[in-house]
Amino acid sequence: MNRRLGALVSAVAISALGTSLAVLPAEARTTPAPARSAAGPLDDPFFDYTGATPLRDVKPGTVLKTRTVPYSVQGVDLPLEAVQLLYRTRNARGRAVANVTSVVRPILPLGGAKVVSYQSFYDSLNPADQPSVAIAGGTGLGPGIANVETTLIAPLLLAGFTINIPDTEGPTADFAAGPEYGYTTLDSLRAITRAEATGVGRRTPVGLIGYSGGAIGSEWAAELAHDYAPDVARRIVGTAIGGILVHPGHNLHYMDGSLAWAGVLPMALIGLSRAYDVDLARYANEEGKALLRKMRHASITQAIGTYPGLTWKSIVKPRYATPEAVRPLVRIANGLIMGSKHTPTAPMFMGQGTGGVLEGTQPHPVFGSGDGVMVAGDVRSLARRYCSRGLDVVYHQYPLSHFTSIATWLPQAYTWLLGRFGDGAAPSSCGDIKRGNSLAPLKYAG
Repeated sequence: MNRRLGALVSAVAISALGTSLAVLPAEARTTPAPARSAAGPLDDPFFDYTGATPLRDVKPGTVLKTRTVPYSVQGVDLPLEAVQLLYRTRNARGRAVANVTSVVRPILPLGGAKVVSYQSFYDSLNPADQPSVAIAGGTGLGPGIANVETTLIAPLLLAGFTINIPDTEGPTADFAAGPEYGYTTLDSLRAITRAEATGVGRRTPVGLIGYSGGAIGSEWAAELAHDYAPDVARRIVGTAIGGILVHPGHNLHYMDGSLAWAGVLPMALIGLSRAYDVDLARYANEEGKALLRKMRHASITQAIGTYPGLTWKSIVKPRYATPEAVRPLVRIANGLIMGSKHTPTAPMFMGQGTGGVLEGTQPHPVFGSGDGVMVAGDVRSLARRYCSRGLDVVYHQYPLSHFTSIATWLPQAYTWLLGRFGDGAAPSSCGDIKRGNSLAPLKYAG
């Protein structure tokens, strides 16, 4: 991919993003595609595994069902089709589950097949908001996130790439459960090589990309690939991520009291409770329990800016005045620290904002500044950790917020990722990355 085409792809993507972000805040077996409706996945038989073999005995990445649907944006069909695969993967607790990925092939393929796995930032506690549902005709604000992202993948389609879009949170919308995002992504990349309709072969090169919630899926897929899916690891040429959740225990403190992002705190408690089958609501006070019940199916679109100034102390019982006082939360959060398990096998691009005050989040006295929801010092430490292990890493830091950083990150990330499909050596900024925060596990303080 030459530099000129990379720049063109980036320019088109960022132009489209500006328009879409302005709109958003305002509001194996073949199965026939379903009739258009607003029904969620729980009402759609395509999402149910009905095979005779117990799912736990099915090999990860196995295709269970296949269908082709018109690619839809808020129920309006585009002149594109998506191949959707129901495939076997695992959840955060290691249990076998059936999940869906959507594959969109380029209208005019250029050269050999190339795949970009785009991990969505749909961030929701409602399975009806996942990309596969949005693409197959889902409507509303929740599915609207994945609809907006259509503008981000369109330039890659024009550049001849096949796009893989997994439902990273799994079938039960396990929001914030990072490793699960990685498993669902890796098994989706196995599955797409096993369905002829995708046109993807077992040696097709793959690039990973994602921002915010999409960065969770992309990073964890890259981190887990060597051990969990070495067959996929061999094909990954690079991973580009931005707005990165490195140490969730730190983020709980950083977001505390934020004007825009405080509502993510209860979303995370619900998602982690669900993913790890732990009742974190038992530590909440009556106000907190009511809030957790209210948000049990919430989308990020319902959380941002809705609970300005919400604090941890305001929703928990007095004896649990800090997250460190909740033993199961400490255990879960420590298992979500990026870079604590493995090392990616391919180069990485990382971008992170530091202008969180623009979105009502003040710098933390210990962890420092971030983009309003993610902590920059944690991201620098992750980059330095991977550098120390011999990985080529490019790190960029922006004096912008979570929403505004993407406008700078996206063209850089696309240009970098497209370059990884060529023969050129990966660049590195490892010698220029400033020190960050300790990524040591939280200590229980109950």
